[in-house]
Amino acid sequence: MPRVTRRRTIEAPVGEVWKLVSDPHSLPRWWPRTSRVENVERKSGGRRSQWTKVLETAEGRGVRADYRCLSSAQNERFVWEQQLEGTPFARHLRRSEVAVGMRAQGEATEVSLSSVQTMKGMSRLGSPLLRRGQGAILDEALDGIERALT
Repeated sequence: MPRVTRRRTIEAPVGEVWKLVSDPHSLPRWWPRTSRVENVERKSGGRRSQWTKVLETAEGRGVRADYRCLSSAQNERFVWEQQLEGTPFARHLRRSEVAVGMRAQGEATEVSLSSVQTMKGMSRLGSPLLRRGQGAILDEALDGIERALT
């Protein structure tokens, strides 16, 4: 199960980073290609919250993808997975998960983003390309967090 991780120190307190990354409504501010978020069902503490991200393709079309929070610990981590069953993504992906980790560094925060995507069938042959693409997305997401908070 290939995991791609990127880390960066963001010049913002851990509480501010937490507020940004744990609120699905904030995803368009920092997550690449997210044009809007719909159908948010927030639960106390974040765990089991659900939402739909509308991702914009290179051609400008919107693609809907459903997510749910798997794990949440205030000012420490926020983990979500894409709900794949019954979607076109299920043809290629067995699992797609993103974890955001936070650790206070004085007045700054070390933010780590990790992505795990498990491919299905013949799609597994594209795993090296997928990992490279996921690394670029995580770098863009860290840029987005930095822009949103500094």
